[in-house]
Amino acid sequence: LAEAISFTEATPTSEWPTATPRPRPRIGIVVGHWGDTHDPGAVCQDGLTELQVNQEVATLVQQGLVTEGFEVELLKEFDPKLQDYFALALVSIHADSCQYINDQATGYKVAPSMENRRPERTGRLTSCLRYRYEEATNLQPHNSITADMSSYHAFDEIDEDTPAAIIEIGFLNLDRQILTQEPDRIATGITNGILCYIRNESIP
Repeated sequence: LAEAISFTEATPTSEWPTATPRPRPRIGIVVGHWGDTHDPGAVCQDGLTELQVNQEVATLVQQGLVTEGFEVELLKEFDPKLQDYFALALVSIHADSCQYINDQATGYKVAPSMENRRPERTGRLTSCLRYRYEEATNLQPHNSITADMSSYHAFDEIDEDTPAAIIEIGFLNLDRQILTQEPDRIATGITNGILCYIRNESIP
């Protein structure tokens, strides 16, 4: 006991409290159809699934944004965390049909949340995603925004101050090569789009 008291008296103590690390800014990435038992997403004839593509791209996006100093959560399609979810931004990643529709069924789509209290932020997030994604992938926009995109369920669940968008990264039929063989380019487009929004970068 005497040795313990002696050690305590001899050990210098800091006059200042230990600084508490500040939390890193958070970004949410929804992996389309992950954990969705009602709609598992597109399934191709050779077994390739939309979920596989979504997961690979989302993981690469997470890694890229973490490297930039952000906290990034990968969320399931109907993740309980989506309720009142607050973040710098939330982006849901999906891919389009495996079926051949026509020669024009190629390219990407981006739709913003219409439930946000600051529509200018969501508008800028959407613009950044479109511009940087096209820049990285050379894919063209496909102007066929569906009700499932414009009325995406998560838009109604998250905090109204969280800018959000959903992106269909390409068609699993005509865009299959870049989606499966160059997922890093797909992820770079999304990562750069999110960073463009957060950093308020200039775009045309």
